[in-house]
Amino acid sequence: MRRALPLLAHAFLVQGSAYIIRPTSAYRAIEVGLSPALVGLIAARFALLPLVVAFPAGRWTDGGREFPALLVGASAMALAGVGMLVYSPDLWSLLLWNAIVGLGNLLSIIGEQSLVARASREAVDSAFGTFTFAGSVGQAAAPLALAAVGGRAVMPNTQALMALYTVATFALVACTFLLRRLAGRAESGPRPRDGRRPAPVRVSPEARRTLAGAVLLSMLVLAADDLIQVYLPALGVERGIGAGVIGVLLTLRAAATMLSRIGLSTLTGRLGRRRLVLVSSLVGGLAVALVAAPVHPAVLGAALLVAGFCLGVGQPLSMAIVSVAAPPGSTSTWLAVRLMGNRLGQSLVPAVVAVAAASTGTAGIFVATGIGLLITAGLGHVLIRDVA
Repeated sequence: MRRALPLLAHAFLVQGSAYIIRPTSAYRAIEVGLSPALVGLIAARFALLPLVVAFPAGRWTDGGREFPALLVGASAMALAGVGMLVYSPDLWSLLLWNAIVGLGNLLSIIGEQSLVARASREAVDSAFGTFTFAGSVGQAAAPLALAAVGGRAVMPNTQALMALYTVATFALVACTFLLRRLAGRAESGPRPRDGRRPAPVRVSPEARRTLAGAVLLSMLVLAADDLIQVYLPALGVERGIGAGVIGVLLTLRAAATMLSRIGLSTLTGRLGRRRLVLVSSLVGGLAVALVAAPVHPAVLGAALLVAGFCLGVGQPLSMAIVSVAAPPGSTSTWLAVRLMGNRLGQSLVPAVVAVAAASTGTAGIFVATGIGLLITAGLGHVLIRDVA
C-alpha cells in the first residue's frame, strides 16, 4: 500500500486540477459573454486533441514508457494553467488552453492506468476501485475550492481559480517524479522496454464485443459526468443559484462517487460486472434526467447523490473489464482505446447537446444525457460478458 501512495496522490492531483479548471472555464466563458452553446464547444475542445493521439499514446506506453507519459502529461497541464492566467480573454484562447489541458490529462491517465492494470486478475476490481477512489477525492476537493472562492456570488473569481489550478498542476509535476521508480520496477508480461514496437493486438470475437461494451459504457458515463461538471454552473446561473451552492452540489455528487468506488469489489462480487453495468446505467440515467426538473436545490442534491453513485461505478468497472479481457501485453493499448472512446464522447456529446441548449435551455441537456445513459444500459448488457 505504501508503494501505491504516490500513484494515489498523482490520481488525486490529476482529477482535482481537471475538476477545478473545467467549471472555471465555463464560468470564464460566460464572464466574457459566450453563449451556452459555445460553452459546450469549449468542453468538446478538451477532448479533441486527446481523441487523435489516444491510440498511438497507448501503443507507445505499452513499450514501457509509463514515466515519460506521466511527465509530459503533467507538464502540459501546468503549461495550460500558466497560459490561462496570462491570456484567456476570448473563445479562441479558452479553446487552446482546454485542448492542452485535455492532452495532458490523457497522457497522465494512460500512465496511471497502465500501472494499476498490473494487479492480478483477482485484485483488479479492488485496485481500480482504490485508484479511482483517490481520483474521486480530488473531484470532491475541487468543488469545495470552487465554493470557497465563489461564496454566495453567482460568478466566482475565475482568476483566483485559475491560479489554484496552476499551483495544483505544479504539485502534480513534482509528484510525477515519485512514480519513476514504480514505473521502472513493475513488470506485466512481455512488455518490450528497449524501444521496439509492441506486438500486434489480436482478440477473439467475444472479447472484442466485451471490450466494445466496456468502451461504450466508459464513453457515455464519462460524457454524462463531464456535462454535469460543465453545465451545472450554467444551470445555476439560469436559476439564480449561487456558486457556493453549486460547489456543494458538485461535492455531494463526488462524495457519492467515492462511496461507490470503495465498495466496487463488493458490488461486482454480488451482481457480477454485466448486471452491475445494467443497474448502474439505468438508475443513473433516471437521476441525471431529474436534474432538469425545476426543483428545490435539496432535491437537486438528492438526484446528484444517486447520479454520482451510479456514474462512479462506470469508470473503474470499465477499466477492470478492459484489463481482464485485453490480451496479455496489450493492456495499455486497450486502456488507451477506452480513453479514446471517452474523448470521442467528450467531443461529440457536448456538440450534440449544445443544439439542445440552443433550443431548450440548459435543462434539456440533462434530459438528453439521461436518455443516453438508458440506451447505454441496454447496449452494455447485450455486449458485455462477465470475464473471470
